Amino acid sequence: MNYAFDPELTPLLEFLPPVSMDDPATARAAFSEMSKQMNAELDTSGVVIADRHIPGPEGAPDVAIRCYSPEGLNKAVPGLLFMHGGGFVLGNLDSEHASCITICRSLGIVVVSVDYRLSPETAYPGALHDCYAALEWLANSAAELQVDPARIAVFGQSAGGCLAAALALLSRDRQGPAICFQYLGMPVLDDRMDSNSMRKFTDTPIWDRQKSEQSWAYYLGEQYKAGDPEVPAYAAPARATDLSGLPPAYVSTMEFDPLRDEGINYACRLLEAGISTEIHSYPGTFHGSSAFSHVAISQREAADTLAVLGRGLRVEQ
Repeated sequence: MNYAFDPELTPLLEFLPPVSMDDPATARAAFSEMSKQMNAELDTSGVVIADRHIPGPEGAPDVAIRCYSPEGLNKAVPGLLFMHGGGFVLGNLDSEHASCITICRSLGIVVVSVDYRLSPETAYPGALHDCYAALEWLANSAAELQVDPARIAVFGQSAGGCLAAALALLSRDRQGPAICFQYLGMPVLDDRMDSNSMRKFTDTPIWDRQKSEQSWAYYLGEQYKAGDPEVPAYAAPARATDLSGLPPAYVSTMEFDPLRDEGINYACRLLEAGISTEIHSYPGTFHGSSAFSHVAISQREAADTLAVLGRGLRVEQ
């Protein structure tokens, strides 16, 4: 198909590395090397960064996390639980290291990034339960981290957006830690994959229908099959029938992304359930196009992200 990409993005398509999850180990090695190169000369000034391990879910290994705190912190500030993307198969604490630094420094908040277990080695609900363990730890460690427990939000893009949305549902239903805001960027939400954009965008850059099918198969494992009625809402939040009582939300989508319509549909359903929700679909973009950070539309998205988080977390100016 021909896509009306943003004119600044079109000439950059040839520089996109191939994305394949056929061999997860090989894909992870390539992804890690790319992250290493991107992080080589990062400016970490003004941010205190600490890696640690926290207790995992019952019967599971400890969870690795990375904490980002503003230097010289002397008061309680908001806290953000950050779930990286990667189709449930790729990604680690380094893959979105730069984003965590930027959010911490720009907003003056504490960010906790979660190195959840990946699929297919660990299928659902392993990753979600790792993230829930991190959410509980963040809430219970609020005093130590100088975090305001009334201002804890969840953040994720792509597969991380799925985990963030599922955390909001799970914490509501378990009467767990209070979440004041959920940021769902280009979120993976629906294993049924029957939206117009999912059916239509079969050859889009970085992410397409075939990769979505592969990702869901890895994540659901042998217990469930994508599209089956038994798939739980904690795995695929679009299946949730009751969205009441969830935290306010921001949902962003990219115009030429197979995930576009499920994000928009979920946002509309949140609004119908009485949840304050902002929806933004970026024109001429594709899944992950914000990696070209010098492009104007990507800079708009980055500025919006900080503004949205600032409002959602009630950051004091």
